[in-house]
Amino acid sequence: MIPSRAFLARALYDWILENGWTPYVVVDAECPGVQVPVQHVQDGQIILNISPSAVQYLQMGNAELTFSARFGGVPMQVIAPIASVLAMYARENGQGMGFGMEPGADLLEQRLLEEATASSLEAVDGVSSKGDEPVEDADSKKKRPNLKVVK
Repeated sequence: MIPSRAFLARALYDWILENGWTPYVVVDAECPGVQVPVQHVQDGQIILNISPSAVQYLQMGNAELTFSARFGGVPMQVIAPIASVLAMYARENGQGMGFGMEPGADLLEQRLLEEATASSLEAVDGVSSKGDEPVEDADSKKKRPNLKVVK
């Protein structure tokens, strides 16, 4: 079963936009596979504006959230595995949702991310990389998500 976090994130994003608000996403910058501008990370987290006017090529798949944006005028590709997405809310009023961890979701999300990465690598060079890297113990990476109110 696919974890609900990806579906909830897409639904919240649409809901926030339909109300004319600005969607912000909170990402755990210390999760494996996260690619964000490190100069903007605070307390291991980063808050990103993902409104259509702030980002390009936004994709919220079942395995990861990706987009292109400029940070201090420098273009960057942002990648956040869905497991690293801690919350999504509206900037204007703070309405949104923090995400907890579903039992077994971290392992399934890791597998989905590995499959997505392997597919993109195969498209580039025609070689599969499945099974080449050891899988880390999921319990060693578990942390409780926390959400800070930013005003």
